[in-house]
Amino acid sequence: MMLSEKAAYLKGLMDGLTVDDSTKEGKILLALYDVVKEICETVDTIDADVDDIVEFCSTIDEDLSDVEDEVFGEDDGEGCHCHCHCDDDDDDDCTYEVTCPTCGDTIELNDLMLEDGALDCPNCGEHLEFDLDDFEEDEDDGEEPDEE
Repeated sequence: MMLSEKAAYLKGLMDGLTVDDSTKEGKILLALYDVVKEICETVDTIDADVDDIVEFCSTIDEDLSDVEDEVFGEDDGEGCHCHCHCDDDDDDDCTYEVTCPTCGDTIELNDLMLEDGALDCPNCGEHLEFDLDDFEEDEDDGEEPDEE
């Protein structure tokens, strides 16, 4: 039962009891009913507005999904497979996370920074060097061997 229906039921009970508005108790009961009725109407309006907003948001979500598919292409579940934090096949946008052994700060690196082979930690100044030989071997493990 909706709130407005409950308020109408309450009004029916009050009418059945023949609440007299000339008594103190009757005036209080009728005033309380008016407040309950107004609250119910407000809640019903809010309920309808929320339903409209939910429907509108669902429509926007569907439209945005269509736009994303059009702009970025459909997600085929394949990435760049480079063990990095990039979302597409463009290796220039790949970033890697490295933790400084001295201060524990996480540093985000791109391919250009890795090619340099070293950098100073921006937090503590510790000189960090990178050996990419192990990383390249890991990438080679996933490839098919060349047939001679």
